[in-house]
Amino acid sequence: MVFRVFLLSLFLFIVELYAFQALKTLIKLKWVLTAYQILSAIALVFIVYSFTQFDRSIGQTKQTMFTMGMLLVIYVPKIILCLIMLGEDIFRIGSGSARYFINNENFEFLNSRRKFVSQIGLGLAAIPFASLIYGITVGKYNYKVIKQRIYFPDLPEEFDGFKITQISDVHSGSFDNPEKISYAIDLVNEQDSDMILFTGDIVNTHAKEMYPWIETFNKIKEHKYGKYAVLGNHDYGEYVTWATEADKEANFKAIKSLYGQIGFQLMLNEHTYIEKGKDKLALIGVENWGHNFKKAGDINKAAAGVNQEDFKILMSHDPSHWDYEIKNHEKHFHLTLAGHTHGMQFGIEIPGYFKWSLAQYIYAQWAGLYENLGRYVYVNRGFGFHAYPGRVGIMPEITVIELKKGDNVA
Repeated sequence: MVFRVFLLSLFLFIVELYAFQALKTLIKLKWVLTAYQILSAIALVFIVYSFTQFDRSIGQTKQTMFTMGMLLVIYVPKIILCLIMLGEDIFRIGSGSARYFINNENFEFLNSRRKFVSQIGLGLAAIPFASLIYGITVGKYNYKVIKQRIYFPDLPEEFDGFKITQISDVHSGSFDNPEKISYAIDLVNEQDSDMILFTGDIVNTHAKEMYPWIETFNKIKEHKYGKYAVLGNHDYGEYVTWATEADKEANFKAIKSLYGQIGFQLMLNEHTYIEKGKDKLALIGVENWGHNFKKAGDINKAAAGVNQEDFKILMSHDPSHWDYEIKNHEKHFHLTLAGHTHGMQFGIEIPGYFKWSLAQYIYAQWAGLYENLGRYVYVNRGFGFHAYPGRVGIMPEITVIELKKGDNVA
């Protein structure tokens, strides 16, 4: 821990040196530069100190989220600025070396820093700075209703036009604005879907995080064909150190109970049939299965007794489950609903044209709809937020999926 804090401090110190060089190139007022150095030193000491105070027996708190937000807001722009200034230094050293070998005479090896480079660096750094501030103040509650129509040639006739609302990754321990959460619940109810599915992560770690929000989430209206849920990786309480195994188990039991307290039927490696008129479809719910996270999900147990010809909807929190086990499974799961990635809560998205996030370098399926041989997975971008207390570009999502009978057209 001490060594990691030392490396973080050293890295941030180097970033600060380069950021100061850029400022010094543009600003000549000594008092402004002194004030900048003092404020930067205070911020650096606060961030390093806060990380040293992290208590693994408690886990994420409002304080740790504030610190993470502060770290990103201050240092992501400065890192960009640092890279610009480092690039200039590489050019200055290369230019000086060339002049030395060509001229072989006395001269100033390093040219002075160029003002316009610092101006470009500060201009580019201002973009993530403003974006991260926006993400914290506005973006984290900027809920989007995303509607997706999916066609299946073997969809039972009675389910043509059947609507499913999906929410995922609530992370109630991060919430700090009851009015915004109530607004989001109203949006959920406005969709007037046939069924609502919740694909896990009701809390960050502790069951008590959800207690202030139970009444609000109980306002999610009854849906004609039910309210179902599965567990996410955070619901197992595995990201903190527990005093005893009994404490951990009691918390896990309480978390499972939360889903029932807000009116959702929790599915633990099991299935049920949804009947509509003369037709039915199989709804399957597995516990968390992640390639890099807890593997409690058992698809074979959950789908035992489900017939090959049944139309199947699977709830599985982590989309890596679809990638590694589901998309080529012999039982042919038509549609899988997942979450987990949050789209990294940071990216660029122009609906229908372009989307990018660091999440795509970790997960093959990270936001939206994906298909393989007529089998689909939809990855919800998440209802809440975690670690970074904001969202930039990848907004919180309420998904409405309409099932349609017909050719495979996304």
